[in-house]
Amino acid sequence: MGDEARPGRSRLEVTLDLVTDLSSWVWLALIAVIVVAVVLRFVFSLGRIELEELQWHLYAVGFLMGIVACTGFDRHVRVDVFRERMSARLRDWIDFYGILLLQLPFLALVLWSALPFVVDSFVAGERSASAGGLPFRWILKSMLPISFVLLALATLSRLVRVGRRLFGDGDPGGGR
Repeated sequence: MGDEARPGRSRLEVTLDLVTDLSSWVWLALIAVIVVAVVLRFVFSLGRIELEELQWHLYAVGFLMGIVACTGFDRHVRVDVFRERMSARLRDWIDFYGILLLQLPFLALVLWSALPFVVDSFVAGERSASAGGLPFRWILKSMLPISFVLLALATLSRLVRVGRRLFGDGDPGGGR
């Protein structure tokens, strides 16, 4: 996303950038699937349930990976009405404790819950309940723990950057 030349970026940050950049192509695939589904339905009067399901699967993957990208680039939603009036140091302390006390425990809880969810789906050979729907539902469900592991890595990277600003070692840039 254009930050490759910025000094001081860790290998983890560069890798996360690459993964999220590559995952952004999911949106182009989603548009293509939607166009094909619309043309088939309205031009040829053919409805394909697998295309409808594939749209939702691609949207889910794009959304989950978008969360990783937003966290990695520190572009997630905040209540800026309060935040803009705070000093940079206070914002860093709020980020630091928010990550430690809220975000990391939440990520651990989701991962703890998601892994059995995927394993059960794989063991059961879960597929779509719709006739003609997509098989291998576990592939889609596996994106939940995969994206949350990436989100945890992005969060830990953010925690290190904030920690460096609070406890020394610089990073005056405020993030990526």
